[in-house]
Amino acid sequence: MKNWNQLFVRHGWLLNKKEENIFDCRYETEINQQFLLQSLEQAHLSYEYYEKTLVMHSQPIEEEDWISILDFQYRGHGGDLWFRPGQEEPKVRELDTYICGIVRQFNRLGFYTNGSCDGHGRNSASVSIVKKEKDIEQLVQMLLALGMKRVHYRENPQSYVISFPLKSTELLDLAEKISVVQEEWLEKGLDYIKEQLFYSQLEELLSISGESGNEGRIRDVVQEKLTPYVDFITVDRHGNLLAEKTYKSGHGPTILLSAHLDTVEEVVENRSIVKENGIWWSSEGILGADDRAGVTVLLNIAETLYQSPTFSGKIKFIFTVEEEIGLVGARNVDDYFLWGTDAAIVVDRRGTQDIVTSCGGYIPFCDEAYGEFIEEVAKEAGLSGWKCTQGGSSDTKIWAEHGIQSVNLSVGYNYEHTDAEYLDIQACYCTVQLIQMFLGKGQELRRLLNGMRRKKMFHVN
Repeated sequence: MKNWNQLFVRHGWLLNKKEENIFDCRYETEINQQFLLQSLEQAHLSYEYYEKTLVMHSQPIEEEDWISILDFQYRGHGGDLWFRPGQEEPKVRELDTYICGIVRQFNRLGFYTNGSCDGHGRNSASVSIVKKEKDIEQLVQMLLALGMKRVHYRENPQSYVISFPLKSTELLDLAEKISVVQEEWLEKGLDYIKEQLFYSQLEELLSISGESGNEGRIRDVVQEKLTPYVDFITVDRHGNLLAEKTYKSGHGPTILLSAHLDTVEEVVENRSIVKENGIWWSSEGILGADDRAGVTVLLNIAETLYQSPTFSGKIKFIFTVEEEIGLVGARNVDDYFLWGTDAAIVVDRRGTQDIVTSCGGYIPFCDEAYGEFIEEVAKEAGLSGWKCTQGGSSDTKIWAEHGIQSVNLSVGYNYEHTDAEYLDIQACYCTVQLIQMFLGKGQELRRLLNGMRRKKMFHVN
C-alpha cells in the first residue's frame, strides 16, 4: 500500500509534505490543484483544503483504485497540450497517466519537456527534452544512478527524445525515485548522485519505527524495496525476512549478508533528524541507526548488484527480528536456508572500520584468514583503516555456530541504545563501498575458502 505522498508524487503532483498526510500546495499550479481535488472528490475521499494546505483524512487507497480515477478515456490525447517549456508547468490531466510523474520531475529539475508518451502498454514510453542550457548527460547520469541499466536517447534538431523500455508500474517507480533528487546534485556526477540517494534512503528508513517484537512496518518497507532485485523472498514463521539472488553463471561462492530490523526501543514520533557536518542524531530519543544503517547498506548492495553485477555466485539476505533482545530471530532461522553458505557479512558494528572476527576474543567467528582477506580488499580499494578486531555478541555469532565464516562490519553509529546515539553517514557509505569491492573479489574469495576447508580437513585428520 502506497502512502498519500507516494500516490501524489508517482502521478505527477508537486506537493511539499509537511507532516504525514498534510501537504503544502503553494508550489503547484492552480489547474493541477483543481484536478487533484476533483479526483479526490470522485474517489469519495475525506480531506480538507484551506490556505493552500491539503489534509488527507481518508486512509490511502490502493494504487489501482487511484489509477482508475485518474486514467480516464482519451487522457493525453489532443486538447490544449501546448505550453511554454520553462515558463509554464505541464497540466497533469493532459499528460499520459503513467509518464506524468516523470515529466513533472524532469521539469522540476530544469529539464524542460515538450512531448511525452507512456507507450499505452504497447510501445516504449518516451519523453522529449528541449535542447537548452542543461547538459543531457547530467540527465543520463541521474537515470543510471536511479537504476536504469542503459539510457537510450536520440537527438532531434530542437530536442532529445529519451526512451523508457519499462512496464507501466516501473514508470511510476522511476518518478518516485526522481522525486528525491536535488537539482544541485546533477553537476557532480554519477558517484555523487548515488551517494546522496543512499543518504536519502537511510533517512527514510530511520523514520520508520520497529522496536523488538514490532517489526512489521519496517519489514514490509524493506520487503517492497528488496523484491525487484532478488529471485526469491519470503517472511519465515518467526518474522525474519529471507531472500536470495543468483548472479551471472552462479559459479562462485554463496555469501550471506545480514542486518537486523529491530531497534532497541520505539523511535519517537515526529522527532527530527539533526544533521551537521556528516553527523546525524535524533532531536529526541534514539536515532535508530542500530541497525537501520545496516539495513540501508544491504538494500543498496542488492540494488547495485542488480544494475551492474560484479559478482558471480549467490547472495542470501537475512533481515532478522528481535536481535536486540537476545538474537531471537537469527536463532530461529531454519537451517535449510543456511545450507551451502560459504561466508557471511553482518553489518551491525558500532564505530568505523572494524572487522569483528570474534566475540571478546574467545568465541571466534571465522578463520583469521577470512578477516585478513577483507582487510586486504579494503587496502586495495584505497579504503584505509579497516582492521580486524574483537567485538561483542551479534547475529554474527549465530551464523558462525552454523560453521559459516562470518564477520561483523562497522556501519558508523556510536552510543547506540541511548539518546546520545549518532551516525557518521560517510563512514556508513564507506561500508557500502567495502562490501562492493569484497563481492568483486568473488573468485579470489572462493579459492581462499576452499583452501581453508582443505586446511581444516587436514587438521582434523
